[in-house]
Amino acid sequence: MRIAFLGSPEFALPALNALYDAGHEIICVYSQPPKPKGRGQKLQPTIIHARAENLGLVVRTPKSLRNFEAQEEFRALNLDFAIVVAYGLILPQEILDAPKYGCLNIHPSLLPRWRGAAPIQRCIEAGDKNTAIEIMAMDAGLDTGAVYIKEDLDILPSDTYGTLSEKCANIGARLLVEILPKIVSGELKPIAQSEDGLTYAAKITKDEARIDWSKPAHEIDCKIRGFSPLPAAWTMIDGLRHKILMSEMVDASGAAGVALDDNLSIACGEGAIRILRLQREGKPAMDAADFQRANPILKGAKFD
Repeated sequence: MRIAFLGSPEFALPALNALYDAGHEIICVYSQPPKPKGRGQKLQPTIIHARAENLGLVVRTPKSLRNFEAQEEFRALNLDFAIVVAYGLILPQEILDAPKYGCLNIHPSLLPRWRGAAPIQRCIEAGDKNTAIEIMAMDAGLDTGAVYIKEDLDILPSDTYGTLSEKCANIGARLLVEILPKIVSGELKPIAQSEDGLTYAAKITKDEARIDWSKPAHEIDCKIRGFSPLPAAWTMIDGLRHKILMSEMVDASGAAGVALDDNLSIACGEGAIRILRLQREGKPAMDAADFQRANPILKGAKFD
């Protein structure tokens, strides 16, 4: 089938690879424009852009798809499908209407729960016990399209945004390849979403990622795992920002934000957590034991 792929971050990589390996004709790949990175601020392409070029595919990086020229270029591709996975641009109706069988999106949540920008982070932060990977027919709304297929997935107590994102991306890629021929044959029809249980997964801000140690331990643990590795929950220790990347709840208590021992057990508003992985400002991420050997945080230390 003639396909355009629209994606930017690593989450989209399994889907691009799966479509390519399945032998579909990927006419063009759309991705976010290269951005300056590193000390030299050299322009760096997205991971999808780089992978597409490695595969010998045509890549376009428009800043917008709202102008007539970009829409005419898209229509001229004569597509069967457009596959959209964390692309980063809003698609106008002219783009949505161009492919013969429409635009499909891989969305990692139990729709309509967690429509929006950060569904994986938000479901872990909220303490959800399960989620889903759904492939929907895109429409003009925010994640409001009818759903072709979904697969449920348990959220483990050890899951972080990073681990759950990888699972969802791989499942979504598999489901995508499975359903394309069924859509073309008419065997598979989309089912409209219910509006019951609707929630929105708003984009996460840096200030929001700061840990409030007056909160209960289970809320802090969920935030740490839900925001790891990006944008990363953080706290201040001795005037330096520390990203907290993994934790577990422990049976202890004390003054909120104070280290209860020399093993990074920190008291919360209710209960306590133990930090398992962290990153000091300007240093690499480390497991707690290695961190304590190099930069020990001792009993009584205050986390702000």
